[in-house]
Amino acid sequence: MSRRYDSRTTIFSPEGRLYQVEYAMEAIGNAGSAIGILSKDGVVLVGEKKVTSKLLQTSTSTEKMYKIDDHIACAVAGIMSDANILINTARVQAQRYTFSYQEPMPVEQLVQSLCDTKQGYTQFGGLRPFGVSFLFAGWDKNYGFQLYMSDPSGNYGGWKAAAIGANNQAAQSMLKQDYKDDITREEAVQLALKVLSKTMDSTSLTSDKLELAEVFLSSSGKVKYQVCTPDALSKMLVKYGVTQPPAEA
Repeated sequence: MSRRYDSRTTIFSPEGRLYQVEYAMEAIGNAGSAIGILSKDGVVLVGEKKVTSKLLQTSTSTEKMYKIDDHIACAVAGIMSDANILINTARVQAQRYTFSYQEPMPVEQLVQSLCDTKQGYTQFGGLRPFGVSFLFAGWDKNYGFQLYMSDPSGNYGGWKAAAIGANNQAAQSMLKQDYKDDITREEAVQLALKVLSKTMDSTSLTSDKLELAEVFLSSSGKVKYQVCTPDALSKMLVKYGVTQPPAEA
């Protein structure tokens, strides 16, 4: 049935579906997964790095986590080249707002403006949707810490815990069982690593397959975005019992 209606993003099928947008979401299902958890004192983002070859020089910069502004960061799942375009757009919009109003852009306003861009690509002929999903973590003075998820259709929603990418259904149901409303940032990290270790395709979790970033308030009250170093991540994995400590030589 879909064959006649999936050649363009602009054509609805008789059941009211936009197949090209659904295919874009399907593409994200094959990408490395990312998990975001909202805690009472911060937001935790964890992403799985797909190491396709041993010969690959792993990048020194982060692959899944991006800082958009001082108070907003995001985790990405899907086609990275598509993500780079949207991240640059978001960064420019955040700076324009700061330049105009002399204060940081509210998190939801930024997410909404980026989703408006995404939506445009599902409504005009000759364009394909962005094959990328985002988890946005941020803090603003109106609503405190927030976590948003957005997909290629341009829809977005606020979440307490969310998963995108490969095996996101299994991760989502585990988060639903184990998430508590008054969870601390440390517990959120532990939960995210536990869920990722159970849902990831590879058998063992190591620091070179993972990225961990946190958004929280520093002791001076400023919003801080911090990416966990590989050494600290290795220690954390052992501490929470997700992996075995390396054997002594």
